[in-house]
Amino acid sequence: MAEPNNKPQEFETLQLHAGQVPDPTTNARAVPIYASTSFVFNDANHAADLCSLKASGHIYSRIGNPTVDVFENRMAALEGGAAAIATASGQSAQFLAISTIASAGDNIIST
Repeated sequence: MAEPNNKPQEFETLQLHAGQVPDPTTNARAVPIYASTSFVFNDANHAADLCSLKASGHIYSRIGNPTVDVFENRMAALEGGAAAIATASGQSAQFLAISTIASAGDNIIST
């Protein structure tokens, strides 16, 4: 086994590998596409904790799934950010960006 390398990875390497580790069972390097629409809850309390954001995990694929997690982590690494959020459309991305800086009653002018 090779010795760990602590130097920062180049941009090209991050494009391929950031946000994901090989699957420990299959040793697959590629990110799998999770086609599941729903995820299993351990019990009702686990479901309640996930839905109230007290615990992290997946509830429904349109909200997020392991494939999207890798994408968000990879984008954050490529941009040098702490985290990233993937949205379903550009309009929802714009709304999130504006609503984080605007307060109730603020006027927003856009063209």
